[in-house]
Amino acid sequence: MTFRGFTAKDFQVFAIPDFPGRMAAIRGQIQPKLFALAEEIGPNLKPIVGSEAFPHVAKHMRRTVNPPDDTWVAFGPEKRGYKKAQHFKLAISRYSLRFLFEIGPEYVDKVKWARAWKRETGRLAGQLRKRPGLGWYKNEHDEEPGALLESLSSQEIERLTGELTRRKDGQLVFGRRLDQAEIVRMKADALEQAALATFRDLAPLYRLK
Repeated sequence: MTFRGFTAKDFQVFAIPDFPGRMAAIRGQIQPKLFALAEEIGPNLKPIVGSEAFPHVAKHMRRTVNPPDDTWVAFGPEKRGYKKAQHFKLAISRYSLRFLFEIGPEYVDKVKWARAWKRETGRLAGQLRKRPGLGWYKNEHDEEPGALLESLSSQEIERLTGELTRRKDGQLVFGRRLDQAEIVRMKADALEQAALATFRDLAPLYRLK
């Protein structure tokens, strides 16, 4: 399947109220597009991050009752899964598409990453604040950022690491959001380039060790 972009109908999937109906629409309508999009974006990530980035389309296997509010394709350094490593994510939900970088709750070495982040914050925070539209998300599933990075000081950005290590399920999520109305007007190649541009902005965090 060739990726041809998202339509208003794709976003309406997340208005389907019942679990079986929404999951069926996600699997039949959204997932094929995510697989196709992964084939387009995946090969272009290697020169950005310096290593292979394997795609993983969400299957929502743990859900049995509550329908998911979003679904996604993630790109990470591990072929068998993405949750235990740093990863990029392209997530679609009711009103937006988000291009994200995540250190998730299951990341295997949060403390080590947090140390590297604090060591490099002076350089990285300044870079991130100059990238228009980048935001910090309190939760990976939030449609709206908790704050735009350009509105935060370098010190405030550094302190966001506390969200990662304060609790066992802590996470750190940065990214850029595009509204549904903007996405449905975009051609497929423009959407792919928008995703890659965001991942390029966030690549120093992906490579951080």
